[in-house]
Amino acid sequence: MPNQQPNYLKGLDYAVLQQCMHCGMCLPTCPTYVETGREKNSPRGRIALMRGVADGELSVTKAFADEMYFCLGCLACSTACPAGVDYTRLFEMARAESERAGVLRSPARNVIRGFTLRFLFTRPRVLRWLGRLLWLHQASGFEAFTRKTGLVKLLPKRLRELEPMAPRVRRRFSHQLIQPVERPAGEARHRVGLLTGCVQDLTFSEVNRDTAEVLLANGCEVVTPPVQGCCGSLHGHNGEWESAKELARRLIDLFEPEKLDAIITNAAGCGSHLKHYDRLLADDPVYAGRAKVWSAKLRDISVWLEETGIRPPASPPEKSAVTYHEACHLCHGQGVTRQPRALLRAIPGLELRELPDSTWCCGSAGIYNITQPEMAQKLLDRKMDRIGETGAAVIASGNPGCTIQIQSGLRQRGLPGHRVVHPVSLLAEAYRRETPAT
Repeated sequence: MPNQQPNYLKGLDYAVLQQCMHCGMCLPTCPTYVETGREKNSPRGRIALMRGVADGELSVTKAFADEMYFCLGCLACSTACPAGVDYTRLFEMARAESERAGVLRSPARNVIRGFTLRFLFTRPRVLRWLGRLLWLHQASGFEAFTRKTGLVKLLPKRLRELEPMAPRVRRRFSHQLIQPVERPAGEARHRVGLLTGCVQDLTFSEVNRDTAEVLLANGCEVVTPPVQGCCGSLHGHNGEWESAKELARRLIDLFEPEKLDAIITNAAGCGSHLKHYDRLLADDPVYAGRAKVWSAKLRDISVWLEETGIRPPASPPEKSAVTYHEACHLCHGQGVTRQPRALLRAIPGLELRELPDSTWCCGSAGIYNITQPEMAQKLLDRKMDRIGETGAAVIASGNPGCTIQIQSGLRQRGLPGHRVVHPVSLLAEAYRRETPAT
C-alpha cells in the first residue's frame, strides 16, 4: 500500500528544496518551458509545486504527477542554475512521491509497469529471452511481412505508432562477444570492469565489444561479468526508488568494485544514475561504504581514456565529417563535454563539426518518447534540423536512447546514407585499421 513506503519529498533535507532562488536562469534552457511558455512547465514552477507538497500546502494529485512526468529530466536547468540546485534529486523524489500516492494508477498502467520495471528489467535472463524472440521476429522477415501486408495496422493505435521505433536487436549479445576476462597484448596497466547494460546489451552489443577493444588497446585488463542486470536508472527516473536500490546492490555484489581500478560505462543515461549509487544507498548499513567506492570508481569511457591517456591510432586517416550530439545525462548529468570531443579528435582524418544547440535534448529522455510522443517529436525535429545544418553524415552519440531516437529521425527524413555511432566505436574502427605490427 502507498502509506507503507517513505514519504519521499517530506523526507528530503529541506535545504535541498530551498536552494531555488526563483531567478529564472533555467527558463530558456528548459525544452518544455520554451515550447509551452507556461510557468508550471519550467524547473522553477515544478520546484514550487514540490515545495508545496513538502510543506503540506498541496496534495499529491494526478495533475502534480502528470507535470512531474511531463518533465524530460534532461537536467539542462542544473547546468544553468547559479545556485547549484540538485534538480536530479528533486525530480526523482517527486516522481517517487507520485508513485507512492498512487494517483496515476490504472489497470493498464499497473500491468505495464509491473511487467516491465518490476519483472522484465529485474531479470536479465528473461530480458535476453525476450530479446531473442524480437530478433527472430526481425531477422525472419516477419516484421517486414506485417508492415508490407498492413497487418501492423491491426495493432492498437499507440502500439502502431511505436512499432517503427522498435530498435534492431543484435544476433549476438555482449556475453557472446566479450569473454569474462580479457587481457591486453602487453602488460596490463589497469584492471577495469565493463558494464554492458540491459537495452544496450540487446541492441548495441557491438558498442560494448568496441569498448572492450579500446580498453585493451589502451593497456587495460577488462572484467565483464556475463550476466549483468539493469543498473536501475529506469527505475530511479520513474519513481521505483526501492527497486533501484535493490538493482544497485546486485551490481555492486557482481562487480566487487574494491578489486577494480575503475568501472566503465558507455551509456550516458545509465552513467548518470550509476555515479550516484553512494547517494542511493547512503542509508544502507551494509552497502553504504561499498557504494561510495563504486561511485568514486565509476567512469564514462571517454573520461577514463582522457585520465589515463588515449593511445593515438597509428592508422591511415579516413576523411570523414562527424558531428557530436551531447546526451543530456552526459553533459548535464555528469558534466562531461570535453572528453568525448578529445576522443574524436584523436582519430586520424576525422573532421569534427560542432552541432548547433548540441546540448539540447533530442526527445528520447529514457522512455519520454514513448510516454510523451508529441513533445518528443518536436524536440527530435529541432535536433534533426540542427544536424542537417552541419552537413555531416556521421552523428556521434554516447547514449543508446539518443542513438535510437536520432536513427528514427533519419528514417523519417529519408537519410539512409547517414549513421549514428558511439564515439568509442569510431576509435575502435581506427584501431582496427592499424597494421598488425602496430
